[in-house]
Amino acid sequence: MNHDHPTARPLDAGDRDSGTPGQALTIADVLALPVLAAGQPQVVTGVTHLDRPVRWVHITELTDPASFLKGGELVLTTGMPLPDDTTGVRRYVDELAGIGAAALVIELVRRYHRPPDALVHACRARGLPLITLAKDVNFLEVTQVVHALILGNQAEAMRRTQRIHEAFTALTLRGAGTEDVVRAAADMSGRTVVLENMVHQALICEPSGTTLEEALTDWEQRSRATPPGDRTDLRGPEGWLTAPVEYQGERWGRVAMLPAPTDKTFGPEHVTVLERTAMALTVARLIHSTPWERIAHRNALRDLVEQRHRSPQDALARLTALGLPTENSRFLAVVVDLPAAGTTAQPEIRLSQELRTTGIPALVGELAPARLGALLALGPSHPWRPTVEQLSRATLDLVPQAVVSVGTEVDDLTDAPRSFHQATRVAEATPPDQPLPQGRSFHELTDVGLRRLLYALRQDTRIQDYTERQLGRLIDHDTRHGTDLLTTLRHYLDAAGNKTSAARRGGLSRETFYQRLRTIERLLDCDFESGEQRTALHVALTALDVLRVR
Repeated sequence: MNHDHPTARPLDAGDRDSGTPGQALTIADVLALPVLAAGQPQVVTGVTHLDRPVRWVHITELTDPASFLKGGELVLTTGMPLPDDTTGVRRYVDELAGIGAAALVIELVRRYHRPPDALVHACRARGLPLITLAKDVNFLEVTQVVHALILGNQAEAMRRTQRIHEAFTALTLRGAGTEDVVRAAADMSGRTVVLENMVHQALICEPSGTTLEEALTDWEQRSRATPPGDRTDLRGPEGWLTAPVEYQGERWGRVAMLPAPTDKTFGPEHVTVLERTAMALTVARLIHSTPWERIAHRNALRDLVEQRHRSPQDALARLTALGLPTENSRFLAVVVDLPAAGTTAQPEIRLSQELRTTGIPALVGELAPARLGALLALGPSHPWRPTVEQLSRATLDLVPQAVVSVGTEVDDLTDAPRSFHQATRVAEATPPDQPLPQGRSFHELTDVGLRRLLYALRQDTRIQDYTERQLGRLIDHDTRHGTDLLTTLRHYLDAAGNKTSAARRGGLSRETFYQRLRTIERLLDCDFESGEQRTALHVALTALDVLRVR
């Protein structure tokens, strides 16, 4: 089609760039349209630039079409106005390339049947894609189809942007926490989103299309290679999209959106999501007073203890990105049980402060109501006992009724959950009145004997049933007759079956003591000459003691 006037446009380039986020049509997309594919298009130059966005289509037969362009146009021509001389052709191409035209499409039907060499050389020199059409194409129909798609994309992009704003507004109004905001950003963008602080520790990571290991491996090194900025922009060798996060008027950290494995580009929608994420995070920090580092440590510890990571590599990458040294380290779990729920904040802060004075890297966080956990990363030659003793005494100074328990040392982070489970078992096996071991202010696995093991199992109905079957008849007899045969049995078992020593303990004559033992044997239908039966009764009596602990 031969048109000597520029195609009208509804918006200028600046208007189209602002307020219309979304994926633009590319040259490759337009060439694939049936209306243009019918002309058998051939890419002569610029085959590597077919991903350029097409912002509009311009039909022209003018010798100076660039004066009507503003950039991003797909220029359609029959070639009729093309200058005959090489200098004129070069000037024609220079003007198109200089204004930022997306590509030049020339029809080889009327004036030319092959593209002029001067035109090919000029387009190649300026990096301007040159596409030829072997057959006649209705240019007006091309503009109608492409413009309809562009405007449709713009309208849909505006609707998506509105949905983004509405979603983040809803998050803010309901007081969403930091993790909720970052998770929403990853869901809406389809990209991995990471919140980091000023020292390049990744506090929250929501992967999308990748794993934690892939997203966070060597995080600090990669993050330091990505320079900070005052606005949302692409930065660093990996092309991260980053936005600063502020708190009370000061820079606190930043939120980063990582390129997808199969798509390294970001569109205006991604920018909108990240900007709204940064704003929502600032509001979340104002609403929720708990520092983000504490939240990050708490969640990382809970996920580690409960083994909620998809793989050991994910756990390793996450804890390393939080600043915990995981290479050439030994790990130890410490559990602090407090006397009542709702009192963890101050001890947690005190524990973190004490760890900083020791120089031992660690993660500290609330594992459950009234229970704190700490994961210590010890150097190859650093003994753990002095450190735990210092932590324990500092905790007891603040909360005298606290119980500090430790697991065993492990050499691999994948075994850290086992150390936490051991520390938890020690804590659960420690009654409130349990005296501390001599010379220590904490409890460890070797302290758990029969009494503490039964105390840990006191909620198990099998222990309760066993105790009742072994001693119930004796207790009932004492209750009905006002006797104290249970104490006599205790003295006998504590004396390891030595009747003389047991009678002395009970302040009884040997004859009276023997008579009571025969009564106990009759009531319980047992034989005290049997070591196995004495052991069974001793276990039952110990279980009864721990069941009566208040």
